[in-house]
Amino acid sequence: MSELPAPTRADGLRRLTEFAPRMGRAYAAGRNTDPGPGARRDVSLLSAHVRHRLLLEGELVGTAVGQHGPVATEKFIQEVFWRSYWKGFLQLRPTMWAEYRARVAEEQDALLTQGGRRRAVEQAMAGATGITCFDAWAHELVETGWLHNHARMWFASIWIFTLRLPWPLGAEFFRHHLKDADAASNTLSWRWVAGIQTPGKHYLARAENIARHTEGRFDPRGQLDEDAAPLDEPPPPSARPLAPADPLPEGPAALLLHEEDLHPESLPPSRVAALAALAPAPRAEAAQAFTRAALEDGLARASARFGLEGDMLPPDAIAEWAASTGARAVLAPEPAIGETADTLDVLRPALAARGITLHLWRRPWDSACWPLARRGFFPFRENIPRLIQELSPTAA
Repeated sequence: MSELPAPTRADGLRRLTEFAPRMGRAYAAGRNTDPGPGARRDVSLLSAHVRHRLLLEGELVGTAVGQHGPVATEKFIQEVFWRSYWKGFLQLRPTMWAEYRARVAEEQDALLTQGGRRRAVEQAMAGATGITCFDAWAHELVETGWLHNHARMWFASIWIFTLRLPWPLGAEFFRHHLKDADAASNTLSWRWVAGIQTPGKHYLARAENIARHTEGRFDPRGQLDEDAAPLDEPPPPSARPLAPADPLPEGPAALLLHEEDLHPESLPPSRVAALAALAPAPRAEAAQAFTRAALEDGLARASARFGLEGDMLPPDAIAEWAASTGARAVLAPEPAIGETADTLDVLRPALAARGITLHLWRRPWDSACWPLARRGFFPFRENIPRLIQELSPTAA
């Protein structure tokens, strides 16, 4: 059973209030330790709510600073901004997502003719490698749709350097099962562990570290490759300028919600003529159920705000729905690069063929953060105090 709050904004806010007293030094001291399911007091468990924007990044930052001040909450705040940094990094290098999807397809095709590797991948995904900690994390991931962040790093490292399995297949395994997986954070985190995001700098899981930070639950001494070299793959491409945001529609628009942004309360003032939500992309059962419930919650709150009923529709029904509303524009929050953005890219010409324009509204948070991800996180981090003042006024 998942430890995460229910996939609603109300339950996310309840957990935010509950965890606020621990966002300072308690989080900094305990965030790297994973005492196991049911005992995780020092992490917020809100990553999936932020990923779907049931809660906004600024709400977490504002709560943390308001409760403890910016110094004591530095580590917590940085974790919130890491997700924005990863999204910006990929947004400025859009070819990396397409290349990743192509690599996944290539590796999956290769398994059809590589029986030994296919069995090794299947054993890893089934939690049947004989490495007790790794197998436990594989089961927890599949059963609950969530893992502690440190466990994710250990898992990825063991997958890549001890089991010597293709990193894109491990990343896709995570993306399929994690309730909080987004294209940027998931893909680029796996690249970082492999040593190809920051070339030459990889992450090696070590038995002593695992034993210490799982409080002795696991001790894989003698089972891990703790001397492996980083993978040798091309580094990330250079950053491109951030594409300009779409203008807001001038007249009435049909509002389309999607799983990347479920905070209709903060959408810009517009005349909303109709309402719908884009059905979630296929995922594993736990992740799919969480996303669908989050969409239902977002749709219900949008219905209350705009006084309109709305349905959840598959991608191939959106253009026909939009045409049936009589609106000449569809408004949606702009998603970061990933599956939803891919779907909307396909939808745009289908709408245009019906004389309807698609307008993707970019949040001020993204407009401020994404262009700063041109280099590593440390140069990005220097901007965090200014970003807090600009984007989380309650924290200033």
